[in-house]
Amino acid sequence: MKEVLGISLGDSERDFEATVEWLGETVHIRRQGTDGDLRRYVELLEANDGKVDAIGFGGFDLWLWCSGRKYAWREPKHFLHKMKHTPVLDGSGLKNSLERSTIYYLQEKGLADFKHSNTMLVCAVDRFGMAEAIWEQGGKVVYGDLMFGPGIPIPIRSLGGLRVLARIALPIVVQLPIDWLYPTGSKQKQIVPKHRKYYAWADIICGDNHFIRRYMPEQLTGKIIVTNTTTTKDVELFRARGVKLLVTTTPSLGGRSPGTNIFEAAIVAALGKDPATLTIADYEDALQRIGWEPTLTDLTVPAEGTPT
Repeated sequence: MKEVLGISLGDSERDFEATVEWLGETVHIRRQGTDGDLRRYVELLEANDGKVDAIGFGGFDLWLWCSGRKYAWREPKHFLHKMKHTPVLDGSGLKNSLERSTIYYLQEKGLADFKHSNTMLVCAVDRFGMAEAIWEQGGKVVYGDLMFGPGIPIPIRSLGGLRVLARIALPIVVQLPIDWLYPTGSKQKQIVPKHRKYYAWADIICGDNHFIRRYMPEQLTGKIIVTNTTTTKDVELFRARGVKLLVTTTPSLGGRSPGTNIFEAAIVAALGKDPATLTIADYEDALQRIGWEPTLTDLTVPAEGTPT
């Protein structure tokens, strides 16, 4: 049996375990959140080096991508150099194929019409494959990187604008502490409504679930949300706020959709290969063999056990 551990700076209440049969291997997956405690995070990484087959690196990105360029976060470098045996995956190797394919799938199946809808992607530089796929559909787009990261209330309305901004800003951004830009620990439990104008404008809201949740308004009636790392509590919260359709790009495991870091770590463990040798084609082949499709939840239908 292959062992995969997801270590996250996020809320430990979101922890789960699951066992799957993928690519001819039995893979046991476990997530362990550290509630924003960076020291505990590093301790868990070091304690599990060589003891599990792959580690999912959650709450951080190792890299931010834009137009084929990648920028390394400074903060993780200080402790990742100690990892000698177990591969550590942040999901960036998988996102370009998985999340790009999700947009194509939804458009081709008629489940979401990006061509004739307003779409907001809350942060594009950690999901550049998704950002490009949305732009290719030809509809109106807002990339919320400035709004949802540093809190600058300026929408980015074109892929070209995103590319220019990324080339200027990312070399600086990756030098900053992650918690300056991204909700970690207890912040992931808090909802502080912001950017109401853009939530109202968007027919489809895509991207990181923690960003979407943290700033969402009281009503999201009729919206489609495309995300991952959702728990059953998240699903019911979206249902209560009127979301029409929830799409998660990763499969349901133990009642929740894992982060791409855990999903990528599980695939790498099952393949038994050095992740540095894996290409987009390798990940796409693995997804096809697993039988991957986005997970769709119709939130207009009452949850099982809910009075009608």
